[in-house]
Amino acid sequence: MGFVESVRVRIAERKVPPADRALLRDLRRALAHDRVRFDAAERALFAHDASFDEGGVSGPICFPVSTAEVQALTRVAIDHGRAIVPRGAGTGLAGGAIPLGAPIVVSLMKMNRILEIDGDNRVAWVEPGVVNLDLSNQLRPLGYHFAPDPSSQQVCTIGGNVANNSGGPHCLAYGVTDAHIAALEVVLPSGEVAVFGEIGPDETGLDLRGAFVGSEGTLGIATKVAVRLTKNPPAVRTLLLAFSAMRDAAQTVSDIVAAGMVPAAMEVMDQKITNAAENFVGAGYPRDAAAILLAEVEGLEGGIAIDARRIEEIGQRNHATSVRRAETEEERALLWKGRKTAFGAVAQIKPDYYLHDTVVPRSSLAAVLEEIYAIAERHDLVVMNVFHAGDGNLHPLLIFDARVPGEIDRVHRAGDEIVRASLAAGGVLSGEHGIGVEKQGFMEELFSADDLEHQNRLRETFDPICRANPGKVMPIGHSCADIQALRSVPTGVWG
Repeated sequence: MGFVESVRVRIAERKVPPADRALLRDLRRALAHDRVRFDAAERALFAHDASFDEGGVSGPICFPVSTAEVQALTRVAIDHGRAIVPRGAGTGLAGGAIPLGAPIVVSLMKMNRILEIDGDNRVAWVEPGVVNLDLSNQLRPLGYHFAPDPSSQQVCTIGGNVANNSGGPHCLAYGVTDAHIAALEVVLPSGEVAVFGEIGPDETGLDLRGAFVGSEGTLGIATKVAVRLTKNPPAVRTLLLAFSAMRDAAQTVSDIVAAGMVPAAMEVMDQKITNAAENFVGAGYPRDAAAILLAEVEGLEGGIAIDARRIEEIGQRNHATSVRRAETEEERALLWKGRKTAFGAVAQIKPDYYLHDTVVPRSSLAAVLEEIYAIAERHDLVVMNVFHAGDGNLHPLLIFDARVPGEIDRVHRAGDEIVRASLAAGGVLSGEHGIGVEKQGFMEELFSADDLEHQNRLRETFDPICRANPGKVMPIGHSCADIQALRSVPTGVWG
């Protein structure tokens, strides 16, 4: 640490109460001095993630580089009676990484090494801070990739994917993150290290790996992840189908699956988001279409040629106004670039958006989408729809300007109605973003009191002291972690 920085730190520490100076001292004994941060600007940054939530209050921010350091941080947290919140890239959209009650925030971004690639067993051991797309880019020359591909894959991390059981456009055929995690090394809330899962094809005993994936940091911190490697397909065919009605696009998706096909991906975008993405990327999307469907098939050349032709025929039976096939890899990549940058493209319309994540039966897609448009109209809001149509995972974007008085309140009310419309259709709260703090209040509408009690018992088994990411997932009143999240903010909340 340089002289100027050391002076700045000493000045800042004068504001820290004595009890919290002891906490900082012990954290710095566990890590290098410059990897424990507590200045106001950094704490303000780490008080938020990419969600619509107003944010929390961060305590010290730690940047470990090894499992041993995560263990040491956990033991310091226990000694000082503080909660601990793991954090990846902060791209989560449900508030899962927001610190509640000034906990110790453990940023895993410096644990970003690919440790081993085992081609024989088709797994790779990686640290949680490895960026999703970086992993696939390194694997691709070897003939493999990591199948889950969230829209944020250029920045989101494997640890975050594990925490939220993330999905992506190509998870229709391959499954979400859980299907691609063989084993995990985990630092438990007690500070002990455990390994869940096995590299081999058959897992023995209770599936603790499966319980951990999707637990949103409430069961411990993953420090190493064994990801399954997916072979690169020998051939890929991508189609863009345009429709004059959203209902026709939704019906085409249902008919494709009913015909016995499971494409690698089926993504639908409505006219508003299509035009925003086209302005941003120039992918050649048809601007006059009410909806477009991106469908991709993978496999042997002969097989995918047949599937592509069948998809085209099904689309035409459902009144597709045009069908386009990507003729080159560059054209295919541009079509997907438009889809994966669609959320950012809406900034040209209004500065803010609220992105939801629910899942409904495919048979209910058209009806729920019509209800979403009606909800937005009732609340005088703009809504755009882009979603994983194959598995019914909806991602409506409510577009707004937070500077307009009363607009945020309307967005919240509309968002709540969208969730309830999805549940009423037989849907669930999340397909890939997780529950976090965003959807806690709806857990009692999806699960019975007995369901929630058993979920909390599982959590308490891993974390009897209830200090692992408190105040998340379980609704208020159903978790011992309420005490940690809702207690008075500790004295170590620095100005």
